[in-house]
Amino acid sequence: MSNTQMSSQPAAEASGVSAVPMRFEVTVLPVADVDRAKAFYQRLGWRLDIDFKPTPDTRGVQFTPPGSPASIQFGEGTTTMTPGSLQGLLLVVEDIEAARDELVSRGVEVGEIWHLEPGKGRVPGIDPERRSYLSRASFQDPDGNTWQLQEVTERLPGRV
Repeated sequence: MSNTQMSSQPAAEASGVSAVPMRFEVTVLPVADVDRAKAFYQRLGWRLDIDFKPTPDTRGVQFTPPGSPASIQFGEGTTTMTPGSLQGLLLVVEDIEAARDELVSRGVEVGEIWHLEPGKGRVPGIDPERRSYLSRASFQDPDGNTWQLQEVTERLPGRV
């Protein structure tokens, strides 16, 4: 039998995490067609930060989701990853039904809401108790990179 001890120490202190600030701000998304991807992310209502072509062989496009401190970038000559190879990118939302409805109203095909039931796995519908982290819905961009909406209304300790 295992017994897990819960610590009252802050997460950084308990795990010896570096005190040097390092902010995750951007991830590169592999796409096959930059203009098609740009149109898709504009349709989502994300802010277009930049679209630049510093050399004849490179182009960079950056979008930021509403309310997010992190952005996505894609372009030509920016990655060797296979288009559509990023899976399970998370978009944290406070109300998954409202977020799903917003995307659907913008013409995005979003799967039905499901939740993780401890001991059972994936179950259709929103978590009946609206517990944080359990309810999700998925969609993908034109290249097949997949995103999950995840409802979080109360953060786990150490994430505040």
